[in-house]
Amino acid sequence: MGTIINYIEEYGDYTFSEKPFGEVDSLILCQFAYLKFDGLVPGVDDDAPPVSIRQVFENRDYDNLYGDERYREKNTELFLAMVHSRRFGSLKMNYYVNQIELEKETQFSAVTFQPDEELYYIAYRGTDETIVGWKEDLNLAFSEPVPGQLMSVEYLEKSAGKIGKPFYMGGHSKGGNFAVYAAMNCRQDIQDKIVIIFNHDGPGFRPEVREKGQFDRIKDRIRQTVPHSSMVGMLLSSEENYRVVESRNFGLAQHDPYSWLVEKDDFRIVKQIYSGRMFVDTTLNDWILSLNQEQMRIFVDTLYDVVKASEADNLIDFTANWKRSIQGIMSAIKNVDADTTKIMNDIMKALFEMLSQHTKEELQGKKKHGRHRLSGA
Repeated sequence: MGTIINYIEEYGDYTFSEKPFGEVDSLILCQFAYLKFDGLVPGVDDDAPPVSIRQVFENRDYDNLYGDERYREKNTELFLAMVHSRRFGSLKMNYYVNQIELEKETQFSAVTFQPDEELYYIAYRGTDETIVGWKEDLNLAFSEPVPGQLMSVEYLEKSAGKIGKPFYMGGHSKGGNFAVYAAMNCRQDIQDKIVIIFNHDGPGFRPEVREKGQFDRIKDRIRQTVPHSSMVGMLLSSEENYRVVESRNFGLAQHDPYSWLVEKDDFRIVKQIYSGRMFVDTTLNDWILSLNQEQMRIFVDTLYDVVKASEADNLIDFTANWKRSIQGIMSAIKNVDADTTKIMNDIMKALFEMLSQHTKEELQGKKKHGRHRLSGA
């Protein structure tokens, strides 16, 4: 068993006509979409020819690709494996967008890949290292679409309109959410050309968001994959046919695509998400759905303001300077007004009450199940 990089090393000599496009290939492209293609790949409004992966590799500024320090080493390894393989070595890229708007609390990026002449893949980037990107993740719990979701629809209609052929699409983390949102809210002529929507551990939607979109028209084309200790991908999830991938990491670190295990030419699949993790996920979802819009907004805005008080612009600096970050957070907590503090306390109290209730229900279920086993023995 290996990782997505080992997959390229083992199957990189196969073209897509020799070995059809699959879920592991999708995750590779979604991770590749995290790289910073600014100044290297034409924009969606440029009306320019695509650039090849080799052209990017030969560009003297290509080291700027690795702006996300979290995965610099692994991303470098992935890029080199791709560029030197038959499978991805002729990859073309176009229609790149990368927008960070602090006032709108938006971080949005997407790129269109063309692995071969007849294969197109529209990839949405997940959360990057910016604090504003993390805030946008929290905003996904609202009923109203976040700006990035609206941008995802606009991008899909522009990019797919220029392609004019059937295409795949997807994303990891928030990118998976954007891919599904765009697919269920785009024009029908675009929607009809979607082959598969890959959602790699991306969060779902509140019921009212699904109802407003055309979710039923595209749900059979969604392929969702989550690690066996998934939290992000199970938030507000409505999918029942997701595949659970074994990861070499633990807890939240399983969200890292480089930790997902590949066996031969597919993911290493396990039966189900850990029962303890599923319990927590269910409790969180019930709690989120129990809050009204105003409560959710106060919770997210207060949490964001407190974290922002650390004076870090991104999560890397926040972690690296954790002592200073904690000092800023503690100062910010003291300055939260009394009314907001009361609301936050009530919100957190509701979470713990729900957690306690779910624990009682689970224990009662286990006792009942144990009695059935004894009576049947």
